[in-house]
Amino acid sequence: MEKPYILHMFTPSKNVSPFDVNMAFDAGYQAVIPYTDLGLDQVASYTQDAIFSRGPTGVRRTGIFLGGRDIGVAYDMMDIARKAMVPHFEVSVFADPSGAFTTAAAMIASVEHQLKKQFDVGLEGRQVVLLGGTGPVGSAAAVLASSAGARVRVASHVGLARARIAAETINARYNATTEPADMSDVTAINALLADAEVLLGTAKAGVQVASAAQLQGCVNLKVAADLNAVPPAGIAGIALGDQGAPLVCGASGAVGIGALAIGNIKYQVMHGLFEHMLHAERAVYLDFRDAFVFARERVATL
Repeated sequence: MEKPYILHMFTPSKNVSPFDVNMAFDAGYQAVIPYTDLGLDQVASYTQDAIFSRGPTGVRRTGIFLGGRDIGVAYDMMDIARKAMVPHFEVSVFADPSGAFTTAAAMIASVEHQLKKQFDVGLEGRQVVLLGGTGPVGSAAAVLASSAGARVRVASHVGLARARIAAETINARYNATTEPADMSDVTAINALLADAEVLLGTAKAGVQVASAAQLQGCVNLKVAADLNAVPPAGIAGIALGDQGAPLVCGASGAVGIGALAIGNIKYQVMHGLFEHMLHAERAVYLDFRDAFVFARERVATL
């Protein structure tokens, strides 16, 4: 009798995400077990508990998923889990805290696709502005855009100090090159929007970070993408299902990408990464860079 596919879900949070649980089951895992309030000091022992009981064959049917809300903590957990592995007893590990890695990958891949499709350019050299970009998704998106060669500015409506902390953390941990930006007053944000070629709305649900009037000053804008699925739109004029639809506000020829369009790609990417873990002959370690590879493949079919 073959051993079942088991996924152990580690999270420092109080609960695991029902979304993540559903995705794991739908991808083919037969048992999904949550471990909550997990500290970094527990990750190594829990990892070894998960691997030694199954034998060299069973480990191929065993996986670890890392959740939570902090992408830095998730990275630390992955590092610890990797170091805790033992030859012949190594299992696959997938990190996606708050869904940030797969969401950011879907967003940046969608933007890159529209830049090439509509303007015959890539992300390299583009002026990218993240509005409300200090959270998990914004941070992951900043790293991906920076690694693709864009000039990335991370903006916070709280003020420049918050943006500076986020940018410095991103740069130090992921070897990225991002800059802080202030969107706490009208003059600062208008100057920021005037330079933007790519505008990314990654603020919390229900918060509008760019109004129709402000977008009129986006004279260089090519692509705007918004993650906000709760009215009002984070970036004015972008409908939920837009995938390269003309943007009424802003520069002539600019296009928008909506939350549901990005979410559809995110869903496919997350499903694909879980399946990759299930069928891999050797252990894999998956983060937002792997998610970006999958996302690029998915958007290429649009």
